Amino acid sequence: MFQDKVLTCKECGCEFEFTASEQEFYAEKGFTNEPGRCPQCRAARKAQNNNNRGGGYRQEREMYPVTCSACGKETTVPFQPRGDKPVYCRDCFQPQPRNRW
Repeated sequence: MFQDKVLTCKECGCEFEFTASEQEFYAEKGFTNEPGRCPQCRAARKAQNNNNRGGGYRQEREMYPVTCSACGKETTVPFQPRGDKPVYCRDCFQPQPRNRW
């Protein structure tokens, strides 16, 4: 039914093969257009889009230095302490009873 085609990448100008199995996949998914970019340019574009959106990669959280209210150990927390509530290190935080509002 499908035959391999040679297409030209609109990004880099290189020729690439659009195989019969890829064409079949496109048809099954309902895609009506042939790919305009070679696999390398598609991958580079996808990686660039993921970096712009933060897709898959979480941005590094800003951490704030604090002194644990329970044990006095220096630690960091992922929020800016306001000073009106105690702040605990990881070890001391877990056993603290929580207020249920």
